[in-house]
Amino acid sequence: MGEQLTIGELASRTGVAASALRYWEELGLLPAPARVSGQRRYPPSAVGLVGVVVLLRDVGFTLREIKAFIASRSPTGEGWRELYQRKLAELDQRIAQAQVARTAIAHGFACPHKDIFECSNFANGVAAILAGCSLEEAHSQVHSH
Repeated sequence: MGEQLTIGELASRTGVAASALRYWEELGLLPAPARVSGQRRYPPSAVGLVGVVVLLRDVGFTLREIKAFIASRSPTGEGWRELYQRKLAELDQRIAQAQVARTAIAHGFACPHKDIFECSNFANGVAAILAGCSLEEAHSQVHSH
């Protein structure tokens, strides 16, 4: 049967809590391991699979997306590309939103008023948001005058 790892050993080798490993198993991210006297026993290859889950989580994939990624493995090896393409588009959108937010905050930080609630630009930005504008539209409106 070769070297088998307990859940504690797998947790130690990967830096992932045993409770998270059990949860990932429950979600189907990790295959159900063999059992010896009721205790989980993982093959050494489980270390690499946990590493894949951690990497994908750290770059922004949700656990649901990671499950789809793992399930997308096929003989042609192309299933993951669509998932990566969608995640890149999502990240590009989030980066653009973060850049708009950063610009708005930097302008607010540079406001000469002691109390930002006294700033007409701030008040106009709030009004634009309440009127249904996106942050980017509100910021453009405030600074186009």
